[in-house]
Amino acid sequence: MSYSVEELSRLSGVSVETLIYYDEIGLLSPIPTTVTANGSSIYEESHLLKLQQIMLCREVGLTVDEIRARIGQKMDNTDKLSFHKERLLGKQYRIQVLIDTINYTIDYLKRGNELSHQRLYDGFDLTLQDQERTQTPYNNSTKPSTTEHSEEANPKWSKDDYLNTQREADRIYIDLCNALEKGEDPGSPSVQMVIKRHYEWVSHFYTPTKEIYSGLGELYVDHEDFKQLYAGYHPQLAQYLRDGMKIYAEQQM
Repeated sequence: MSYSVEELSRLSGVSVETLIYYDEIGLLSPIPTTVTANGSSIYEESHLLKLQQIMLCREVGLTVDEIRARIGQKMDNTDKLSFHKERLLGKQYRIQVLIDTINYTIDYLKRGNELSHQRLYDGFDLTLQDQERTQTPYNNSTKPSTTEHSEEANPKWSKDDYLNTQREADRIYIDLCNALEKGEDPGSPSVQMVIKRHYEWVSHFYTPTKEIYSGLGELYVDHEDFKQLYAGYHPQLAQYLRDGMKIYAEQQM
């Protein structure tokens, strides 16, 4: 099935003006030799899938040039989507924890229940809390901001940055599968070194607290999308990663 630019706009919610702009800059160009009776260019299914990729990149604040670099990567579309999905699910979990924190605080304010002060701060991305301080002219420190390692806080990643994060995730999962096959305990020093790399990989996108990181491991086991993702590496990888993350959170965070 094919669509005119007006039809694609209604279908996707992206304005006609933006779609025309994407065409003008070569980001999303319709079939050049096929036009409708009124002169409107035609978009086919491949264009719809490409537009979805563009919109996903926009969700994390990428510029047009950064999107063009990602769209042009020679990578299977399912790999690109899996990468987006894993990050969004992790973000979804963090937001849910924040909602739980708000509900906990409201419950305390209304009912005067016993209050855990530390519980007031579950779910926050701590890199964002330091962002204004690190950008203010009153800060004389030369120490680089931790937000430089968060795509949500600083989305200006290069093509190589993006590819490297995906390669690192793949290496982490393969190394864990090898350890799993060898029968290594998830709490062993060698496995925990791999888990540390996983924690650092997650920290590219937001800084997880102890509770967030441990809870993310549970999500890997419970959520069907995550289960399918890790089952592609090894049927027991999700559980193995979860156990390693829980140990790391308890011992290192």
